[in-house]
Amino acid sequence: MRITTNALIAPAKGRIPVAVLISQDVTVIDFAGPWEVFQDVMIPNREEQTPFELYAVAETKEMITASAGLQLIPNHTFETAPTPKIIVIPAQKGSKRMEEWIVKNSPGTDVTMSVCTGAFVLGRAGLLDGISATTHHLFLDRFANEFPKVEVKRGVRFVENEKFSTAAGLTSGIDLALRVVERYFGREVAQTTADYMEHHSRDWIR
Repeated sequence: MRITTNALIAPAKGRIPVAVLISQDVTVIDFAGPWEVFQDVMIPNREEQTPFELYAVAETKEMITASAGLQLIPNHTFETAPTPKIIVIPAQKGSKRMEEWIVKNSPGTDVTMSVCTGAFVLGRAGLLDGISATTHHLFLDRFANEFPKVEVKRGVRFVENEKFSTAAGLTSGIDLALRVVERYFGREVAQTTADYMEHHSRDWIR
C-alpha cells in the first residue's frame, strides 16, 4: 500500500463538509471542477459512501451571476453555513466579509484552498504571509507585488502547505482537489475518481 504524504484523517463516521465560497462574477470552472471531484468520490465499504458534503456559501441568499451569465443561488450565508473542514475559494470579486469569514473558519479546517485568483482573497486576508503560493500565470507579477510576504511559485499546477493550498487556475483546481482526496483516502480512491471523471492528468500526484 502506498503511504500518502501529508495525509489527512477522515472522520470514522459522517461526511466531510466542503464550503465553496461564491460571489459576483465567480469563475465557473474554478468551483465546478473541485465540486465535481468531491461529489464523485465513492468509498464502497464506508457508511457514507459519498464522503463529502458540498454547499455553496455567499454573503446573502440572493442570486449570484457567475462568469458567462450563469445564475447561482447559494445554499447558505456566512451566518448559516455549517462549520467546514474544507474551504474552496474560486476566482471572484469577494468581499471584506468573505475574508473575515475565512479568517474565522480556516483555523478549524483541514484544508483551505484557492483556485486561480482566489489566492488574492487569501492574500488580502493575510493568510498566505510567510508561506508559498501560486495563482493564474497572468496574475503572478501582480500577486507578487501586492503580497511581498508570500513566496510566489511559478510554473506549478498547485502549491500545498499544511493548512493552505493554492491552485494556479481553471483546470488546476481539479488537480488540487484530487490531491486533497488522496490525502484523505489514498492514491487508489483519488485515481478511481480521476478515471471516473475521464481526467487523464497526473499533475495531482505528489
